[in-house]
Amino acid sequence: MKTIVFDLVIIGGGINGCGIARDAAGRGLSVFLCEKNDLASGTSSASTKLIHGGLRYLEYYEFRLVKEALREREILLTHAPHIVWPLRFILPHHKGLRPSWLIRLGLFLYDHMGHRKLLPPTSTVNLATDEAGIVLKKNYRKGFEYSDCRVLDSRLTILNALDAADLGAEIHTGTSFVSAKRVEDTWHIELFNSNRKEKQIIRSKVLINATGPWLDSVLDTLPHSENGEHIRMVKGSHIVVKSLFNHDRAYIFQNDDGRIIFAIPYEDRFTLIGTTDVDYHGNPDDVEISPEEIRYLCESAGEYFTTPITPEDIVSSFSGIRPLFDDGRNEAKAATRDYVLKLDAPDNRTPLLSIYGGKITTYRKLAESVLKKLEPFLPPMKQPWTATADLPGGNFPPDGFMEEVRKLLATCPDLSRETATRLMRTYGTLAKNMCRNLANEATFGPHFGHGLYGFEVDYLIDREWARSAEDILWRRTRLGLLFSPAETKLLDEYIRTHSPKEEIYAT
Repeated sequence: MKTIVFDLVIIGGGINGCGIARDAAGRGLSVFLCEKNDLASGTSSASTKLIHGGLRYLEYYEFRLVKEALREREILLTHAPHIVWPLRFILPHHKGLRPSWLIRLGLFLYDHMGHRKLLPPTSTVNLATDEAGIVLKKNYRKGFEYSDCRVLDSRLTILNALDAADLGAEIHTGTSFVSAKRVEDTWHIELFNSNRKEKQIIRSKVLINATGPWLDSVLDTLPHSENGEHIRMVKGSHIVVKSLFNHDRAYIFQNDDGRIIFAIPYEDRFTLIGTTDVDYHGNPDDVEISPEEIRYLCESAGEYFTTPITPEDIVSSFSGIRPLFDDGRNEAKAATRDYVLKLDAPDNRTPLLSIYGGKITTYRKLAESVLKKLEPFLPPMKQPWTATADLPGGNFPPDGFMEEVRKLLATCPDLSRETATRLMRTYGTLAKNMCRNLANEATFGPHFGHGLYGFEVDYLIDREWARSAEDILWRRTRLGLLFSPAETKLLDEYIRTHSPKEEIYAT
C-alpha cells in the first residue's frame, strides 16, 4: 500500500478543528482529523448557545473582535438558518450599575459595527407594560432590547465535520493523539484508536494543535520551541431550570461584580442560565459545576426575577473550559476572547500550528486565518470559499424555516408537527433525505421516546459518527433533558448492536 502523506493533520474535533478541516478540504487539501472522544464533546457543546458579537467585550476595547463577530453572525444566519436563528434580548437597566447613556452608546456601536442587515435594531422597552417585565422585580421599569442569535453549538461543529468529510477529509472519532516527531520533511504521528485498541502511524506535512483546553498537555508531548506561552483555562458553567417565562425573548442581566449572565428560553420548556467565569487548574476531562457557581447563578438571576431560583430547581447543568490565550490580565472576565495562532517551524519546515482561544462565533474566520498562515507550507490552494457556502441542510432563506417544516410534513405526513419541527431545526433540508423512504409510521423503526425513532438513530450512526446514547441525546439532538435512565439504556443497547465496525484508515 502506498503511504499517504496528508497535507494537514488536525488534533481536536471541536469547532475550530472541524471548521479548519472543512475549509481546507474545500480548497483541495488532503485532511485528517482525529478526536479522542466524540465531536464537540468538550468546549464546543458547553457554550451559552449564542452567535453574538459579545456586547460586553466593548468595555475591554475589543473592537476588532466584536466587529468580526457581528459580521460572522450575519454569515451564519444566512448559511445555517436551521441551527442559527434570531433572538431578541432584554437588558433591564440597573440604576446602581452601568449608566443609561453608556448602555445606549454600547448598543449604538453594536448595531452599526457589523453591517447588520438581517436583524432588527435596538429599541427601548417599558418593562412596566411589556410582557417581558411581568417576571421581573418591580424596580426594573426601563430596559433595552437588541438582537443576536442562538445556535445549536454541537450541531454547528458536527455539520462542519460532515461537510469536511463530504469534501474528502478523513474524520476519526475515538482516536487519540499519542505522539509526533519530525522526520525529514514530514510529521510522523502516532494515534491510538480506542474502538480497535490499536495504534497507527500517519504522516503529514503540517500538524495543527486544535485541542482547546488540552493544548498545553499536547504541546508537552511535541517537539517545539519553548516560548513560555500558555492557555488560561477559564471555566464557564450553566444551569437549566423549568421555564421562568412564557415569551420567546432572552434576558441579559448585569451583576454588581461587573459580569453579565443570560437567561435564555431553552428547548421549549426550560430556561438556560449562565455563564460563570472562573479560573480552572484541574484536568479538563473532570470539569463540572461547583456549588459556588450554582449559588452565584441562582443569586444573580434572583436579583432580577420575582421568583427565587434555588439549587433544587435545577434539572440539568453543564460546564466547559474556555482555552483563552494567557494575556496576563488579572481577572478571568477580562481575559481576551480573541484567537491567537502560534507557528513553530524550525528551518521553515514541518510546521506545528497551535490555536489559543477563539469564540464559536468566529470559528470560520479563524479557519481562514489558519490556512493563510500555513499557505507557505502547503500545496497551491483554492481561494477562501466558506463565506458564501451553506452548511449541510442550510440551503433555504433565514425566514423560510416554517415553510421547510411544511415541506417535510408533506414528504412524510405521519410525522407529528413537533417531531418535524425538531428534525428541521436539527438537520435542515437533510431531514427530507432522512425521511424520504418513510411510507408511514410503521416504517419509522423502534420508538425510543420523545419523538426519537430508529430511522433517525440509524442516520446518526451511519452519517454522523454517533456511537452512544450520550452522543445522540446531548450532542446530535437535545433530547437528553427528556430521556429517563431506562430509555437511555435501551437506546444504548440499540446503538451497540447497530454500529458498524470501524474502518481501518490508510497509513
